[in-house]
Amino acid sequence: MPPRKIIIDTDPGQDDAVAILLALASPEDIDLLGITAVAGNVPLALTQKNARIVCELAGRPDVKVFAGCDAPMKRKLITAEHVHGKTGLDGPVMEDPTMPLQEQHGVDFIIETLRAEAPGTVTLCPIGPLTNIATAFERAPDIMDRVQEIVLMGGAYFEVGNITPSAEFNIYVDPEAAKIVFSSGAPLTVMPLDVTHKALTTKPRIDAFRSMHSRVGDMVAEWTDFFERFDMEKYGSEGAPLHDPCTIAYLIEPQLFQGRHINVEIETQSDLTLGMTVADWWRVTDRPANAMFMKDIDASGFYALLAARLARL
Repeated sequence: MPPRKIIIDTDPGQDDAVAILLALASPEDIDLLGITAVAGNVPLALTQKNARIVCELAGRPDVKVFAGCDAPMKRKLITAEHVHGKTGLDGPVMEDPTMPLQEQHGVDFIIETLRAEAPGTVTLCPIGPLTNIATAFERAPDIMDRVQEIVLMGGAYFEVGNITPSAEFNIYVDPEAAKIVFSSGAPLTVMPLDVTHKALTTKPRIDAFRSMHSRVGDMVAEWTDFFERFDMEKYGSEGAPLHDPCTIAYLIEPQLFQGRHINVEIETQSDLTLGMTVADWWRVTDRPANAMFMKDIDASGFYALLAARLARL
């Protein structure tokens, strides 16, 4: 099979950075058409910069990076520097990128690409708030039927929330955007906290990155050393979840994941449960299924894939 054409929509974030590296290390599986940055973990000025830093780290300054939306559709931006640090890529010292930022707006790139490529051949991989994707769908409704699949990191059911008691960060930041995407009719695969919290870093797994004796391996090890401190203190876990690379790993080795095709709705009205992914896991309603909602991961297989692919860079 030819490599799968994808657009990564991202707000890097250390785990976003690992997802981008995994995609760039897997050319036989992934044809990365471009990266669109969105405001999320940190403001847009930093997310578009961080995306370019990661591309240069991988030796791929040819990858096109676009700046997208700098704020949610209807709300003020909420960021996550308390997790990722002030730059979003805190930990190792990172040099400023020299590769250019594309002049075209990220939303326009998404629209143009989906219209230019054959229907059903482009997969969208949003690993931050869904603002860019929803804005593209609102501006150009015709592209929704052209999407092959949307594979996103966001939401939760059994794990409930990580930014509020009931909401996961990416969905909470722009719940109106999430509602548009989940209602779009495009095929959806969701990597919620229920999966990512089972993909924890451990000392042996971080040591595997460091033992590559490469700049990429050292950076990934330092990033995970930095951001795992937050999750270990918060959850009392042995390490931190690598959330976003789960989306790329699914495209490469889908057998690593298991879930159910169910209905998932987004709460946008309640102050108490704003941004909640209301997942009908037990199928107790008659609402039609709209998402493949993952629950389990082969964590050992996931980290083996990461180590094998990142060692190429």
